[in-house]
Amino acid sequence: MDYNKFFDEALDRLRDERRYRVFADLERIAGRFPHAVWHSPKAPRSVVLWCSNDYLGMGQHPKVVGAMVETATRAGTGAGGTRNIAGNNHPLILLERELADLHGKEAALVFTSGYVSNQTGISTLAKLIPNCLILSDALNHNSMIEGIRQSGADYIVFRHNDLAHLEELLRAHPGRPILIACESLYSMDGDVAPLKQVCDLAERYGAMTYVDEVHAVGMYGPRGGGIAERDGVMHRIDVLEGTLAKAFGCLGGYIAANTKVIDAVRSYAPGFIFTTALPPAICSAATAAIKHLKSSSWERERHQDRAARVKAILTAAGLPVMPSDTHIVPVFVGDPERCKQACDLLLEEHGIYIQPINYPTVPKGSERLRITPSPYHDDVLIDALAEALVEVWDRLGLPLHAKSMAAE
Repeated sequence: MDYNKFFDEALDRLRDERRYRVFADLERIAGRFPHAVWHSPKAPRSVVLWCSNDYLGMGQHPKVVGAMVETATRAGTGAGGTRNIAGNNHPLILLERELADLHGKEAALVFTSGYVSNQTGISTLAKLIPNCLILSDALNHNSMIEGIRQSGADYIVFRHNDLAHLEELLRAHPGRPILIACESLYSMDGDVAPLKQVCDLAERYGAMTYVDEVHAVGMYGPRGGGIAERDGVMHRIDVLEGTLAKAFGCLGGYIAANTKVIDAVRSYAPGFIFTTALPPAICSAATAAIKHLKSSSWERERHQDRAARVKAILTAAGLPVMPSDTHIVPVFVGDPERCKQACDLLLEEHGIYIQPINYPTVPKGSERLRITPSPYHDDVLIDALAEALVEVWDRLGLPLHAKSMAAE
């Protein structure tokens, strides 16, 4: 039996569909973000990162780096095993307290990644609720979808951000335990869920709410609590899920809720019980990032300014910028092969790193570049990005819109 044949055929299918993924060999240098070193096949060279989810550059912040180094020096590198076996390392307890405070909840529980916190959090909650029905937004992240599938619970997908459809489904199942699962900010389109109205419906029909804030924590709200904090509904949402790997510049995921929910997940979730805990140094670094962003608004304000300027400059250049009210700047391509070609040209000829976004991350025919400015992308870098994109669009024969003077 030639088992490698099966893998070759699977990889060939991806190549035929123009969605075989290639990852650039990049080396981030603290103090130089968004500049990095690309270890290309020819030689190392400097490039500018334009698609990092380290949205605020906190991965290089002196407070965050300092906290990690100090704790690693004092406590070592590893956590020593699962929390079930090795106990809770103290920096992890402090991190969970900080997260609970950030979201105004009684408790929080940290996982090894945002993917795991969704996958195991949702599946565990739904298994513990008898006859649970999950109502899931059509654009929910893969981690949420996998959590729903693994729960074994009944589920129905409601049309994206469609409150009428959501209410129709709620009304059709009176008296049944229902978990509404959605994101606050959808990372590929950059749109925001109507959380207030979702909470209104949940309260009217007795449903429980679970909201993924991974692309919003640290970024929105007076203290960086996310869209729910910004919109004044944090206290109305039963379970808030987030990540430490984006705006906070570290690693890990978490859920925040009341003590009964957190204790139930802690006690039953395989993805929590049977995996090694986050190392103390990472916990301390994440805590430092959260504390800083609770009190500092400069990063959020500067970030919004940079995102607005990128949108204005690219739109004025005639590039097909997709509408977005948030920091996500999607530029439409609509073809997987040319999307990959565009990214290759940007990297190899212009020193600009943007990863192509293809199916299954987005539907076929909606391939795009997903640009994420940071507070550290200055006007010179933004102008260079626009010039490079226009040159690449012209080279590949991609359509441009009529140019405006909006950003002049």
